Amino acid sequence: MNENCGSAFGELVSVMSRLRAPGGCPWDREQTFESLRAYIVEEAYELVDAVTKGDSADIREECGDVLLQVVFVAQIASEMGLFSVEDVIRGLVDKLVRRHPHVFGDVHADSSGEVLRNWEQIKTEEKENKKKKDTSLLAGVPEGMPPLAKAYRIQGKAAHVGFDWPKGDLSPLYGKVEEEMNELREAAEDGAPEKIEDEMGDLLFAAVNLARHLGVNPDSALGRANRKFAGRFRRVERYVAEEARPWSEYTLEELDRLWEKAKSSPLTAD
Repeated sequence: MNENCGSAFGELVSVMSRLRAPGGCPWDREQTFESLRAYIVEEAYELVDAVTKGDSADIREECGDVLLQVVFVAQIASEMGLFSVEDVIRGLVDKLVRRHPHVFGDVHADSSGEVLRNWEQIKTEEKENKKKKDTSLLAGVPEGMPPLAKAYRIQGKAAHVGFDWPKGDLSPLYGKVEEEMNELREAAEDGAPEKIEDEMGDLLFAAVNLARHLGVNPDSALGRANRKFAGRFRRVERYVAEEARPWSEYTLEELDRLWEKAKSSPLTAD
């Protein structure tokens, strides 16, 4: 299996090298680190979407598209004399071995919590050994990460060193959400846009914290809510089409009736 994988990967690298070489693909030859950023994000989201849907064929295809972006970036870097795809792989292997001392060393870790604490400690030590690098626990959180996922990530990192709400008692967290809700209400009454945005951010941050303590990934929860709303709205659209009336003729009460009808029916894949 490893030999076949190595052969297939080597073929992928060769194909990308050919595409970027003189006489290769004009579009591929024009790409840069900067131009690929949007494609990297897009392909990552498409893989997440495939995983969410649970379609193995789509997952396989999207894994390939994400891998393509990695090889593409590495090829450009190699041409610039920065690093090669082999450097990328070796660096990853070394990191995995180094950050799993409970597997490849003599450290004991009996739970995933211990594993994560060791991982963060090792990461901190690695950063301390690098000159001119930010050694903050939050340094590894990408600036471009979606805000909801980023809030969850930075809260988790802070929690690893004990900077967190006490475990086992959710009442302070519920209280914090209510506090932020009241502050948002006050800001809305004042009508200052910047203050409203600030308080809305605080409310969302508190909600993410509550979700984390409930063992819920807020990004996954919101994604589920989005899919639920979209499924019901599509059903309402079908009802409207069946009644052959334009949307503009419906009252809010009529639309609410259709919405309740959609809610009462089990959602199916569209």
